Amino acid sequence: MKLRVVRSAAGRRVLDAQRDTRSMRWIMAIMLFLTVLSASLGLGMAAASRLLDRQLAGRLTVQIVEANAARREAAAAQALAILRALPEVAMTRPVDRAALAGLLRPWLGEEGADPDLPIPAMIDVDLAQHSDAGFARVRAAVIAAVPTARIDRHESWLAPVSGFLAILSGVAAGLVMMMAAATAIVVLLAARAGLDTHRYTIDVLHMLGSTDVQIARLFQRRIALDALIGGAMGTALAMGAVLLLGLQAARLGSDLLDGVGLGPLEWLALALLPVAFALLAMLSARVAVESALRKVL
Repeated sequence: MKLRVVRSAAGRRVLDAQRDTRSMRWIMAIMLFLTVLSASLGLGMAAASRLLDRQLAGRLTVQIVEANAARREAAAAQALAILRALPEVAMTRPVDRAALAGLLRPWLGEEGADPDLPIPAMIDVDLAQHSDAGFARVRAAVIAAVPTARIDRHESWLAPVSGFLAILSGVAAGLVMMMAAATAIVVLLAARAGLDTHRYTIDVLHMLGSTDVQIARLFQRRIALDALIGGAMGTALAMGAVLLLGLQAARLGSDLLDGVGLGPLEWLALALLPVAFALLAMLSARVAVESALRKVL
């Protein structure tokens, strides 16, 4: 008897005799739900880290701390002139005093807008090239002209944030790998349970001329189909949850949280996870069944 004859009758029942006993789909739905959530976290953190690096690379802030308003403004003007003359500087933006007062208002109240309050003069600087040597030359030129100036490199004080985002991405990648390993183990157990349940059917198939490879294909096709259906269900639910969380984050108006959003390629990668896990389940089932048939039957 050819395998095509066996497939139509026994292939659909080789793992479970009844549709309502197929727990594999629900297991895969749960696994893919957790996997997609972990993957979306990792992709989102990686995107936020890249955005943070792009925003902070080569950015400086020059502060002129001087109690006397006249001397402070004169020093700020001198520092601004020096910065604009340097070839390492691509752009300079003096920070408006009203904007600084607005930032202080949550802590100082209306007194933050007091013109007599000695708020430091600040200048935002974008370097033409992101390099330590360029930063050193800019710093030396500003300090030589205005010794009281303070220069803060943005990436130096936000580097821990970028590092933490990278750690979260690594943890999420580890979770995805753990889910993949757990899926392979579940498939192995399901395949072995199917072998034990249908031992007599397999003996008959052997007597009819079916090979171990042909029997393994019955198992791997059934398991792959259940994994794909269950995985698609879990992925759809997880992507819906991720979309809702993204909408909630967008309402907060945070620049950093805006960078956590997923792009088209990230959504495509999440959508392809059920296919990848179905292929993994099919391969695991084939290896497990062929190995068991060679040892036992």
